[in-house]
Amino acid sequence: NVDRTISSVKRHMGTDWTVEIDGKKWTPQEISAQVLMKLKRDAEAYLGEPVTDAVITCPAYFNDAQRQATKDAGTIAGLNVLRIINEPTAAALAYGLEKGKEDERILVFDLGGGTFDVSLLEIGKDDDGFSTIQVQATNGDNHLGGDDWDQKIIDWLVGEVKNKYGVDLSKDKIALQRLKEAAEQAKKNCPAPPAPPSPCSTWP
Repeated sequence: NVDRTISSVKRHMGTDWTVEIDGKKWTPQEISAQVLMKLKRDAEAYLGEPVTDAVITCPAYFNDAQRQATKDAGTIAGLNVLRIINEPTAAALAYGLEKGKEDERILVFDLGGGTFDVSLLEIGKDDDGFSTIQVQATNGDNHLGGDDWDQKIIDWLVGEVKNKYGVDLSKDKIALQRLKEAAEQAKKNCPAPPAPPSPCSTWP
């Protein structure tokens, strides 16, 4: 349903952006809350017990307004948000990168559907011997992600159809949605380029 489909809402967190559906204006927080509600229901169904608390992630470069909007989304979803943590930190924890490590730096590339960021993490130990992960530096673009690759493919396809057949699909919502699905699938089906040779293999 093209008129009732929303994507890349994270790009709008912390702004006054809204989208109207059935006469109601939805904020980014309210839309994000719908996703969190679904995750909450799924977790409760899996665990067989209520889920009340949550730790929610956000891009490392999110400002205070964007982080507050992310927390508000959790509250709207009926969750007690214990903490908002940076996505690169969560990724490092998920991969167990902090285990047994000390005084190590890790570079995390996070390319999502709508955002991209690169973060330098430092793993260490606190005074009690527990592992710590600190974001030392980060940079990113909240308007760069997989959706932008898809859009470039769509624009190319629309241009090809117009040039070859004289048909302009740019105003046809249904056609654009189908092109978006096809573009995403084509992107996924692209073979990965071969890895460049290691400099070590060329040394005498």
